[in-house]
Amino acid sequence: MSDNQLNLNPEEPACDASRRQFINHAGRGLVAIGVTGGLLGAVSAEAASTGTAASLWPQGSGPTDVQLPEINAKTEPKSAGVPNPRPVDQRVGYAVVGLGHLSLEEILPALSQSKKSKLAALVSGSPDKMQKIARQYGIKPENCYSYATYDKLKDNKEVDVIYIVLPNSMHMEYTVRGAKAGKHILCEKPMATSSKECEKMIEACEKAGRKLMIAYRIQYEPMNRKVQELVRNKTYGQTKMIEAMNCQNQGDPNQWRQKKALAGGGSLPDVGLYCLNTVRFLLGEEPSEVTAQVYSTPGDPRFKEVEENVTFTLRFPSGVLANCATGYGSYNAKRYRVYSETGWIQMDPAFTYHGLKLERANADQEGTENKAQVNIGEKNQFALEMDHFSECVKENKRPYTPGEEGLQDQRIMEAIYQSAKDGKPVKLPAVAKQDAFRGSPPVASK
Repeated sequence: MSDNQLNLNPEEPACDASRRQFINHAGRGLVAIGVTGGLLGAVSAEAASTGTAASLWPQGSGPTDVQLPEINAKTEPKSAGVPNPRPVDQRVGYAVVGLGHLSLEEILPALSQSKKSKLAALVSGSPDKMQKIARQYGIKPENCYSYATYDKLKDNKEVDVIYIVLPNSMHMEYTVRGAKAGKHILCEKPMATSSKECEKMIEACEKAGRKLMIAYRIQYEPMNRKVQELVRNKTYGQTKMIEAMNCQNQGDPNQWRQKKALAGGGSLPDVGLYCLNTVRFLLGEEPSEVTAQVYSTPGDPRFKEVEENVTFTLRFPSGVLANCATGYGSYNAKRYRVYSETGWIQMDPAFTYHGLKLERANADQEGTENKAQVNIGEKNQFALEMDHFSECVKENKRPYTPGEEGLQDQRIMEAIYQSAKDGKPVKLPAVAKQDAFRGSPPVASK
């Protein structure tokens, strides 16, 4: 078959010669295509007949990124491009501890989309469920652990990081044990149920020479990072106020989130924490004072042990006031709006796993309001946070959201509860440095 018959461009760049050669010789592998399916079969047949398998798939180090030429007109939307994940043997191995909703619905699928991370092991108290999940994700039986055999992870060289996705009250124990096993720790938020527990977690990881990161996915998500950029660049002038709300209607009163011994609190540490942490993330400064109220519907079995609603106001040294609200018994709302001198910036929804929406508005010189939606491609938030941590592990960098970031939130939440209890504002220690508790910023994902 000739080039003309294949409609090949005779002026195609020389760098694509291997592709032309493949197409010209692919006919020899048509039988293999029928047997194995697709072009891989043709490659296998060609390699087998010419003895060039080693040259087709060279072993060893070297660049692995692939670039493809643009094939659409300039008027067409650009594709996301080739993902170019790291080779599997170069990715950081994760052991996921706890196989509940978050792990099965978000974290394990995210590991399949990660570029620098991979699932290496599972830890669960349910052997039957773990066996099914292990089969789904190709995890070897010897890489499946119970809570009793958790410490044996120290002998597993395939595991670099332990991702703790357990009830809040268990975070401290499994972080300390994981650090002693010589593994880096990624821990779900809230970091723990008290500031003392947070301090013990930080101390254990420092003593073991291991990294500790808290899974604040919002701080790695592109749209929220765009809001941070707009705020800090004073795009619409000085920020004056922020409103943030995160509410949901809880169901089963017997789930662990409704038990104080396991959760440490109700709506505040679970979903209200997003409001608190995101406001701090956007501004880069720490609040100097907090005022709060707590209320739970009398007789509602869901709130026998933990609170239903919390409202709190954060006062910042710059003069910004942030009014935040969170609840466990009202219809879903997950949004915030930043009010500045000449415009506002809004995320609604802001805290969900998918479907985020960013809008902004400002007035022109004639006083006409201009409102626009900011379109930024959606990325998997869990994959982004895990790949950031993997990069920190590989390059020995301090994570952007280390244990100290989680400790600061815990201290502020304790002040929120104290203010609600005493019915008066609570002063917070002064922190002058911007981003005082954060580490190396995440590298923008390509």
